[in-house]
Amino acid sequence: MTQSQRDICVQTYQMLLYRTPVHPEFFKIGGRSHKKLANYEFEAWIHPGGHTVRFEHDGATVTEVVVPNSSILPDRGILTTIPCVGEKDFDEIYSDRISFVTSIQTESLSEHLYMGSYREMLEHGKGSESLMVCDEDKATGLPDLSLVELQRYADQVHVQSYHFVGDDGFVLRTQSIMQAGTHPME
Repeated sequence: MTQSQRDICVQTYQMLLYRTPVHPEFFKIGGRSHKKLANYEFEAWIHPGGHTVRFEHDGATVTEVVVPNSSILPDRGILTTIPCVGEKDFDEIYSDRISFVTSIQTESLSEHLYMGSYREMLEHGKGSESLMVCDEDKATGLPDLSLVELQRYADQVHVQSYHFVGDDGFVLRTQSIMQAGTHPME
């Protein structure tokens, strides 16, 4: 694969934030977690190459969707779209009901480093309550992995995701906090 082909694939990954839920028909869901607590309701889906996380509090919703190709997703309800390339941070307060902050990091690894990182993350996912989807890249035979790890607290959810794309040696990591209210995030 040439560098320009790699750049095109990497640049297609996006994080989309919606103010509404997104229907599951858009995804091949490989795992799901749903919790309803006193202060909020939370749902996460893992799908090949991406994830979807919905956070609802006091009638407001924020849905985070990370996908390698957003062309099949609806435009209705989009708050913002963030390209997943390089390193970046984003934070937003949606009215006085939900705060959202995320950090995105990407890297392209050599096959040796990719496989070492892949094995480490696969082991981590098996030893935790993470949502995981494993696949194999048809062109190269290298493994792909999508993993979402969740920590739930009284008024917020911390979401860490890892998406490994073997064809490119591409690794995408996101860390997001969704919080009820507009309290300062730590």
